Amino acid sequence: MPADIRLISTDFDGTIHEDFAHAPVPEVFQTRIGELQKRGVTWVINTGRDLASLMESIGRARVRVLPDFVVTVEREIHRHVRGHYEAVEPWHSSCRDDHAGLFQRYSQELRALFSSLEGRFDATFYDDSWSPLCVIARSNGQMDAIQDELETFCESVSELVVVRNDVYLRLSHRRYSKGTALQEIQRLLGLSAAQTFAAGDHLNDLPMLRREVAHWLVTPYNGLPQVKAQVQAEGGFLALQSCAAGVLEGLDRFSA
Repeated sequence: MPADIRLISTDFDGTIHEDFAHAPVPEVFQTRIGELQKRGVTWVINTGRDLASLMESIGRARVRVLPDFVVTVEREIHRHVRGHYEAVEPWHSSCRDDHAGLFQRYSQELRALFSSLEGRFDATFYDDSWSPLCVIARSNGQMDAIQDELETFCESVSELVVVRNDVYLRLSHRRYSKGTALQEIQRLLGLSAAQTFAAGDHLNDLPMLRREVAHWLVTPYNGLPQVKAQVQAEGGFLALQSCAAGVLEGLDRFSA
């Protein structure tokens, strides 16, 4: 029986967007999503980018079909309203307040950790509006070592988690992720995991690539081995094609 998919959540980079392709977000994908939206399906772009970066990339890629919601920095929810995106409340304020409180409570420990890592690794360490400790590593091997140390630190702070995408990393509150943000959108729309499709390719996608969050799971061919392993273990679909073509392959598989 074909899936009753009413909500589609896709990662952006590497899942539907391919940086150096002639058409970074293929027209065939946009057409399919547009047709589904006309039939009442809600589309969410669920990304680690901030809103300004995402909007710039959408513009540069000449994406003509806009998502109904965007989840940015793996946690902030924005709804498309008359040509722009508005923060969804009270989620947005709660998310900001919870992160501010968490980072303030452990500010001294985080500063010491920042200094220790910066002194031992030749990666780029910085803070931004979303995390007091962000990292851009020189290689995935270097990031593996940095991540191991941060994971050890997080074992002593139950609310704190490491969020990684390739050689980029930030810290986040455990309550907020691509998965919990998608569940909040489900709540707002009165939908369930059984009506939700999710597609992603990288480590920061793992929280939404679970059947308790989305029943219909896909990773494109270019997905990381860890992502493929989880999607397969959750009964999802491993596409034979990369990026947006793989997402469409998954939609076709579940709609047949």
